[in-house]
Amino acid sequence: MNRQEAMVKKKRLRDLIGKLDSLLVAFSGGVDSTYLLAEAWEVLGKKVVAVTATSPIHPDRELQEAVQFARDIGVDHIVFSSEEMDSQVFLANAGDRCYHCKKGLSEKLLAIATKREIIHVAHGANMDDLGDYRPGFKAAQEAGMIAPLMEAELGKDEIRFLAKEMGLELWNKPAMACLASRIPYGNPITVQTLQMVDQAEDFLRDAGFDEVRVRHHGSVARIEVAPHRIKEMHEDPVRSALIRTFREIGFEHVAIDLEGYKQGKMNRELTETLPDSGSD
Repeated sequence: MNRQEAMVKKKRLRDLIGKLDSLLVAFSGGVDSTYLLAEAWEVLGKKVVAVTATSPIHPDRELQEAVQFARDIGVDHIVFSSEEMDSQVFLANAGDRCYHCKKGLSEKLLAIATKREIIHVAHGANMDDLGDYRPGFKAAQEAGMIAPLMEAELGKDEIRFLAKEMGLELWNKPAMACLASRIPYGNPITVQTLQMVDQAEDFLRDAGFDEVRVRHHGSVARIEVAPHRIKEMHEDPVRSALIRTFREIGFEHVAIDLEGYKQGKMNRELTETLPDSGSD
């Protein structure tokens, strides 16, 4: 990453934001949307509003972190129910699940913006998102949402660098997709499976594994962690506590993925014939 280029892109981003009369930011609490919100707040002040969706597909700790950040900087923050679990096409969990999710979310965000008389709605997509299967991005485009980070040509490493330069404590926070991305395509999404995944990942994060995914394969939990930390999963006291806790959560079997966590892995089972995911 080139520091000078990143700073040039930061200026480009702030110039883009500065041309907006008002802005609603879809704020998940991840690094990208947090950085976007922080820059927008500095440029637009009270003309920016943050909006965060809550539902069973989003870990509660992510919501709490988003609420705390918005409170700390003083931005007007709206939390609303995104209601994905009311959509049968979403629950069916086909390969275009994220398209239908983002389409419904975009409609709700635009309705909030209209009610607040806000002209523009932005999300935190960046240049790196162009390299994976992301039907959710397509849905956001169709709805008319803007992606200032992408328009400024900022990639993930540059965003982390700039977030650190701003003093944002979460600059190196691991990526976090919604909990539905832990369920293989074709397997129905239920509140129970989402809760099992959330509880299992909470346990692992509390045990010190920051970069972690628990894939729900029926009675089997398939754990992905950073490759260099796989060995720790086999050693006590982590191993014994992990097995006991996962059995209590409802998993009959626990498997560790020897490849480790790799973004986009769940998309391998999709064919190229599917539409243009927020799956990880």
